[in-house]
Amino acid sequence: MNKQIFLEDLGLKDYKETWDYQESLFAKTVALKVHNKKKETSLPTPNHFLFVEHPHVFTLGKSGNSDNLLVSEQELKDKNARFYKINRGGDITYHGPGQIVGYPILDLENFFTDIHKYLRLLEEAVILSLAEYGIVATRSPGETGVWLDVGTPFARKICAMGVRASRWVTMHGFALNVNSDLGYFDLMIPCGIKGKAVTSLAAELNGVPQDMGEVKAILLKHFLALFEAELKA
Repeated sequence: MNKQIFLEDLGLKDYKETWDYQESLFAKTVALKVHNKKKETSLPTPNHFLFVEHPHVFTLGKSGNSDNLLVSEQELKDKNARFYKINRGGDITYHGPGQIVGYPILDLENFFTDIHKYLRLLEEAVILSLAEYGIVATRSPGETGVWLDVGTPFARKICAMGVRASRWVTMHGFALNVNSDLGYFDLMIPCGIKGKAVTSLAAELNGVPQDMGEVKAILLKHFLALFEAELKA
């Protein structure tokens, strides 16, 4: 099994361009797996991890309800935002500057074949990372992602998740609000869940903007440890 991971930080990049890039990496990995099976070969399949920030964009998962976007197409344009229906699970999500998005394109057969475990480890990487900032985060039963003050009137989401997997190859991933403009979340019903707020790392730390590079390094450290992986030189 190949547990080495190619890391790329794409910086600020258009959502559709990044989605197309994910799809190309995903397709190449799936094609190699099919080749290995047909030819009875064992060429190692690659694993990728992409960090990116997106310009303002709303994405709707394949099981989502478009009514959860609360503004018109013109209002989106006025806010310099885009909208896409995409092929991950989950409902509606916002991405924008100040938010760290992580896209692991992994062949889970290099690690374990359990999508539930995969999602829980992604959540755990975020939970452990937030703990380094003194923030107690957790899971909310039946609601994928990472939350604060679950089970109280102050419950709020700090990290959204949605993935796609085929032949045990993953794509899409998580979005952690670090220095995000939380006003954009008012334009939708986040993840289709009414009555629950959204927060960010900066908001939880008295509005002080956080170093994005530092947060990425902490996230990556915990991700690699949990998946017992290493970066490919």
